[in-house]
Amino acid sequence: MRVGILTGGGDCPGLNAVIRAIVRKGEVVYDDELIGFLDAWDGVRERRTMHLDVASLRGMLPRGGTLLGTRRGSPYDHADGVAEVAATFREMQLDALIVIGGNGSLSVASKLYDELGLPIIGVPKTIDNDVVGTDMTFGFNTAVQIATDAIDRLHTTAESHDRVMVVEVMGRHSGWIATHAGIAGGATAILIPEQPFDIDAVCRLLRNRHERGRYASIVVVAEGAEPQPGSMAGRDKVFDQFGHVRLGGVAETIAYAIEDRTGFETRMVLLGHIQRGGTPTAFDRVLSTRYGVAAIDAVHAGAWGKMVALRGNELVPVPLSETVGKTRPVDMHLYHEVAEVFFG
Repeated sequence: MRVGILTGGGDCPGLNAVIRAIVRKGEVVYDDELIGFLDAWDGVRERRTMHLDVASLRGMLPRGGTLLGTRRGSPYDHADGVAEVAATFREMQLDALIVIGGNGSLSVASKLYDELGLPIIGVPKTIDNDVVGTDMTFGFNTAVQIATDAIDRLHTTAESHDRVMVVEVMGRHSGWIATHAGIAGGATAILIPEQPFDIDAVCRLLRNRHERGRYASIVVVAEGAEPQPGSMAGRDKVFDQFGHVRLGGVAETIAYAIEDRTGFETRMVLLGHIQRGGTPTAFDRVLSTRYGVAAIDAVHAGAWGKMVALRGNELVPVPLSETVGKTRPVDMHLYHEVAEVFFG
């Protein structure tokens, strides 16, 4: 079979490991021809490709980023985009396309399958761990480890200067990274998009710690966290070219508010894209490899219009339609019954 592969959306540790696994089993076991499309859907529309084989993927397992390049956007953003994708399938005689991406890329894949019947398989990818239909996405474990390492380091400088450190991690709509890294890093408070926060309640936690002689504190906040209405000034909303609100900077607003209300010296740390870059953890290398193998198996099973998803310890095909237009929220039992026990 002639099988195309693309990576879409934000970069993520483990992308190259997924591609490597698809190519390895596709070439060695199924005798497939593997074609990589450059720069996500733009590469499919414009037929910009690279040949993929076992030899070309040597050394890619531990490498971050994606050798295929990635972009946001959709063929539906262009007047003839969908027709160009269909023409690529015909003229390149593609038997299948594996789309490795997050909510946006998988939604496009689902729509193309529903409307045109294109033979598409999805692989869920995001460090945010917010794709509906799978228990975990690759890249999440790496992001949590990076954030936890940073929090561990910040504890020592916070303790040296008796400071409050507000650490901002990624998480536009969900607080998976913040919750896991906050628990692992011993945070004083964790602020997530799923639950608007009361800045006065946060300040009470910090004052109570000071009264007990604990003068250093770490507050972990997801970039999409919002205050309860009227509790503090919100942020002006700025949108990117795709209509998404530009996030980043909520930690600075919170740090100023904490210092203003408590008088405690407070600093902000924005981890940003550090969480997405660099080599994947061993856990993510294994998970990515499993996703890649499952994806090429799904191609040969003809499981079109589905994505491979982790359910328990098994990788199974799940309809792409399950994830369209949805975001998987953090496990609130984990947040309330575990994380909150250690607040303050």
